[in-house]
Amino acid sequence: MDFSFLSSIAWWVYPLVILLIIAVKDVFFNRRHTILHNFPVIGHFRYMLEKIGPELRQYIVANNREELPFNRSQRSWIYASSKKQNNYKGFGTDMDLYAPGYIFINPAMLPFTLTKGHPNKETPHLIPSAKLIGGFNKRKRPYRPKSIINISAMSFGSLSARAVESMNLGALEAECYHNTGEGSLSPYHSNGADVVFHFGTGYFGVRDDEGNFSMEKMVELTQKNRMIRAVEIKLSQGAKPGKGGVLPASKITKEIAEIRGIPKNEDVLSPPSHSAFQGVEGLLEFIEDIAVHTGLPVGFKSAVGKLDLWETLTDIMLTTGKGPDFITIDGGEGGTGAAPPSFSDHVSLPFVYGFTEVYKIFEKKGLTERVVFIGSGRLGFPADTLMAFAMGCDLINVAREAMLSIGCIQAQVCQNNSCPTGIATQNKWLQAGIDTKIKAKRFANYIKNTKKEILEITHACGYEHPCQMTMSDVDVSMGDNNYTKTLGAVYGYSKTKVAYKDMEHLKNCPHLGGQHQNASDMAEKAGMAL
Repeated sequence: MDFSFLSSIAWWVYPLVILLIIAVKDVFFNRRHTILHNFPVIGHFRYMLEKIGPELRQYIVANNREELPFNRSQRSWIYASSKKQNNYKGFGTDMDLYAPGYIFINPAMLPFTLTKGHPNKETPHLIPSAKLIGGFNKRKRPYRPKSIINISAMSFGSLSARAVESMNLGALEAECYHNTGEGSLSPYHSNGADVVFHFGTGYFGVRDDEGNFSMEKMVELTQKNRMIRAVEIKLSQGAKPGKGGVLPASKITKEIAEIRGIPKNEDVLSPPSHSAFQGVEGLLEFIEDIAVHTGLPVGFKSAVGKLDLWETLTDIMLTTGKGPDFITIDGGEGGTGAAPPSFSDHVSLPFVYGFTEVYKIFEKKGLTERVVFIGSGRLGFPADTLMAFAMGCDLINVAREAMLSIGCIQAQVCQNNSCPTGIATQNKWLQAGIDTKIKAKRFANYIKNTKKEILEITHACGYEHPCQMTMSDVDVSMGDNNYTKTLGAVYGYSKTKVAYKDMEHLKNCPHLGGQHQNASDMAEKAGMAL
């Protein structure tokens, strides 16, 4: 049969035939979508626009200060800082200075002046922790972090191998510690940076064949890996306190199974609560047991809601003289853990409210000097860090800010394994776009530039170290005829003065971070500078 006549049909007939087929399918065979049945063909555009809605708002519709969790101005500052570009802005602020809750940092009439030979003359981003972790409880290996800003708990599995490795290499250069997250210590956490080993109810990396906590494995892990400088027990996190998780078998690779100590072909449950201890008293005994066996400082991470058990905790600390070496308060605005919206939107207090409630309990009972307080929850910007220090924080952990520094675009698809930047996915093709050396440098730049700016504002307030910030150094706008009030007046307490000598003393501390065995060899191997 001769089909040559088809060549004479106008080209535009073919698209019409395709559209007709789609229309027939929508009207007669679609049973799931009313819009497609009632508006065949054009109804598809509605779903297309809905799918790309976040991108349209992010790049076209929203203004510089409108988006959450991080607006365009915040993201741009992190991007510029990580790339060592100009992160200044001209023509004044575009913030509403009269908005309720706006934060004002009060500068001194005369700033603190660096003298000749001062440690910050040579290293403008040097800010070690003013407190020694494990010092009060006399741990065998106390630890003074070399940086007040560090990487929060994000595990290999939730983040890709290349993302974790980039952060660890960057942490080595920036001289900050890297929290492993609850996915255990991986090779990608082991490039030379100080490490805080973090575990949750699944006890990944330190569990026996039945999934119970194994002290033997904990001791073996910490002895083999001297870069582990502290141990953190996860009680809850800001994104989903009181909720466990399931790691489906489809996402468990051979490598992840070996690192976490889990079966490869089975779903793995992380229950809501711990099986290794019961109650607050059991928690404190568990902390002490790990500290005695490993010689390391031990603390815990928690979101904040009800305060009765915090009262119980401090009462037992007063009675026994024992307690955690550090406590990480995770704000409800935390977001690296995928969670149901009902949890992430409503369960647990935001950082400012949660931290102040807990700190007041410790301050009331005279226990603040015994604990290193770590703040977490969108605090990775200089002014936010200084506000947290004024309230009583000693260290800051950053998570999403660290992700942004290595290329995250806030696509908000972390839960789908389809992160377009290769950071929050196990997709090998998407990960391939991450150059670990380039991204490591960018993360290091972000940390260094943030610390440098923190110091500059600290000096403007007349202080040498952020630990000297007080509740009267920060004002909060009340949005009415009260004008502004100090943090102390708003939250009803005064921060306990931190014992502090000078920066030179901190720099020469024998327990300062970055001095673990083989750190120099690891740095040389990685091609990074200590």
